[in-house]
Amino acid sequence: MDLPESTKEIALPKDPLEMIIGQSEAVEAARIASKQRRHLLLVGPPGTGKSMIAQSFAHFIPPPRQEVAVLHNFSNPERPVLDVREFKPSSNREDGVVTPISKVPRYIAEKLSSRCGVCGSVTPNLHICSRCGADRQAKGLSPFEDLFSSAGNMARERVYATRKCPDGKEEITVYERIDDEKVRVYDNKSLTRIIDSEVKPRKVIVPLKRSSFVQATGASETELLGDVQHDPYGGHPEVGILPYMRVVPGAIHEAHEGVLFIDEIAHLDFLQRYILTAMQERKFPITGRNASSTGASVRVDGVPCDFILVAALNMSDLPSLLPPLRSRITGNGYEVLLKTHMEDNEENRKKMVQFIAQEIVKDGRIPHANADAILAIISEAKKRAKNIDSVSALTLRLRSVSGVIKLAGDLAFMEGAELIERKHVEAAVKRGRTIEEQVSDRYGSLWRAGASEYGYRIDKGDGKEVA
Repeated sequence: MDLPESTKEIALPKDPLEMIIGQSEAVEAARIASKQRRHLLLVGPPGTGKSMIAQSFAHFIPPPRQEVAVLHNFSNPERPVLDVREFKPSSNREDGVVTPISKVPRYIAEKLSSRCGVCGSVTPNLHICSRCGADRQAKGLSPFEDLFSSAGNMARERVYATRKCPDGKEEITVYERIDDEKVRVYDNKSLTRIIDSEVKPRKVIVPLKRSSFVQATGASETELLGDVQHDPYGGHPEVGILPYMRVVPGAIHEAHEGVLFIDEIAHLDFLQRYILTAMQERKFPITGRNASSTGASVRVDGVPCDFILVAALNMSDLPSLLPPLRSRITGNGYEVLLKTHMEDNEENRKKMVQFIAQEIVKDGRIPHANADAILAIISEAKKRAKNIDSVSALTLRLRSVSGVIKLAGDLAFMEGAELIERKHVEAAVKRGRTIEEQVSDRYGSLWRAGASEYGYRIDKGDGKEVA
């Protein structure tokens, strides 16, 4: 096998699924499932790439199109109104037109605190003009206006005005400051969203711009299903916080239109039933989870949660997976048993070199590895496949191999070496032994290690006793 001089020369794939080595069956299933919106169950021991497959899966999911919010229900506050808005993929949620501040009317720019009222220069949002030193607080405005601004000065985020249309009619125009140089201008047609959000009490619980990957491994009932926060004054309209403002979405709602990843799903116990219901109905209510909380009387029905479930667990935990939930996955998805090793051939050794380069680049704090170090890491991968799986192959329990790479990189970094060398890998293998291996080397058995902790004298088997 022709090895590069160092991992610097390795070109890494841009497709995240191509970064997963040795799991071709799982990668193929992930590609199909992402396009067809199918569920995926990954079964295999720790460190074989389950989490990486799930994260890569999410890269192929189209961006969300729906924004989910709750509105205050004036007639029945404990039943907030659900508001789901859908946006076309080609449309921008911000319908206004972005324009430079230099093209905005001068009086508007001054109100937005983006233009000096004395010298007219466009400067950052400061109280004092950086060019002429003039006070920009209330030039040409009422001396009391600054008392009523939200920030305690004349810096505004949004200014309302009117302008004449070509047909001679007047229309409302809103200027919204984006930053120190740009303003977004809304006309009558694009004002609906702004007016709705200001007139109707509304809280966005699942924003349009969100991650398509939500991890709920080990989540509690509240984290998974959502909740309504407690407020000791919840029943008092003057001092309490309105119920719709206390609604908190769960992971199943945040994963709407995306991927919900749950590792060790069997450990969720009874919560698996709720996941099954959410998958079947594609919606799940949000209500208070604590019976003694004021949130217990609040309920939002029909909150959408149309997610793709990517679940992972070990083979030993498979019997603990809820049968109806597993049936739901297999009925609309795939089950994949991950491999623990791959054949030791030239093609797979090249994949292992790619893996080494990926781990170094992802870590970002360790140097690259030279050819001799690459061979040492591949040799360690082969040794681990022999020791753990009793096969002459290359291990795919890559998390432990990743640990060796990082530890070797740390040793090289502390030494000031330009590249990771074989000696660093060998030292990393020795230092990276598990506690069980260290106990075996030092005491011979776990029992003897425990006995020595209590001061008993133990026989090492050679007729000599040690304390």
